[in-house]
Amino acid sequence: MKIHEYQAKQLLRDAGVAVPRNIVAKTPEEAAKAYEELGGKIAVVKAQIHAGGRGKGTIKDNPDQRGVQLVKSADEAKAVAAALLGKELITIQTGPEGKLVNQVLIEEGCDIARELYMGIVLDRAVAKPVLMMSSEGGTEIEEVAAHSPEKILKEHFDPSRGPDAFQVRKLCKKLGLEGATIKSAMKFISGLCKVYVETDCSLLEINPLVITGSGDMIALDCKMNFDSNGLFRHPEIVALRDLSEEEPAEVKAADTGLSYVKLEGNIGCLVNGAGLAMATMDIIKLHGGEPSNFLDVGGGANVDQVTEAFRILLADKNVKAVLVNIFGGIMRCTTIATAVVEAYKSVGFNVPLVVRLEGTEVEQGRKILAESGIPIIIGDGLTDAAKKVVAAVA
Repeated sequence: MKIHEYQAKQLLRDAGVAVPRNIVAKTPEEAAKAYEELGGKIAVVKAQIHAGGRGKGTIKDNPDQRGVQLVKSADEAKAVAAALLGKELITIQTGPEGKLVNQVLIEEGCDIARELYMGIVLDRAVAKPVLMMSSEGGTEIEEVAAHSPEKILKEHFDPSRGPDAFQVRKLCKKLGLEGATIKSAMKFISGLCKVYVETDCSLLEINPLVITGSGDMIALDCKMNFDSNGLFRHPEIVALRDLSEEEPAEVKAADTGLSYVKLEGNIGCLVNGAGLAMATMDIIKLHGGEPSNFLDVGGGANVDQVTEAFRILLADKNVKAVLVNIFGGIMRCTTIATAVVEAYKSVGFNVPLVVRLEGTEVEQGRKILAESGIPIIIGDGLTDAAKKVVAAVA
């Protein structure tokens, strides 16, 4: 689960981690008022969407308008907000369709002496969180990792107590930080690591992390993602979820108990098991096709869930054919076959349907399909099914 920058900064502020003063605005008038309330000579208007690269991003119909812009008056804040709100912002992470800007963050100016990078993720290889810092603040960390990996400093820490003081001092020394900044770093980094652990984060990223003229550390930007498996412990974080930022079909699938990820191809996939779903997408691409989704109905799905899965697939206008690939272990082939028939009756199929069934109750499932009268293309094995579904959209 993702949240907006302004929400992440509020979580940091509540934990005593330094962030600039800011106010959220949903109208140009609110943006102007926010500028006046902050009371400084300069402020920043920042589009709030669930995507990185906003500073370099542009509005779809106005490429001169960036997603982050400095302003020096209330009127300018109002104008920039008007140019962002209700528009699609395109960044390196949104794709060409962009994301709709529903709110902007008006943030006070900051005395920037230096910009750094800081991030925390789980290092599964050692089963510990790892704190990463780099001198390359304001730059995508993927670029740093690709071209200057030696500039990424790492310190693993025990989640029960956070990083030790010597680890913070070691990072500061390698980054050339000294004096008052070391004291500020002790408080900032300890607080950040505590937030990461206590909120079940999967990613906490500060980019850029600013060192001010007086030597203080401040989170100028913040990105937080959460482990969905831990959200039952955090109803206050669940309340921050912005469904308008998520793919509607993925939300609907999750509510139904299905695992679904929308892709850009034209062959719908309905599969049981994450590994088999990945293999199905791979073999479709191997034979020249493009999957339109990842969809795992799992081993315990019932007829209603599978029928809903078909509804989700067929609602995608890009889908030109559907491949059902089921290996019945826990899942029974008869359940899938019955769901195919029910979906055909209630949803209707206007695209070719290729079905490959193997495993538990496979003969009974094939019989259900054969006697249904539905125009189905039967795949004799996964390779044959993949070839047939690719041919169906050719």
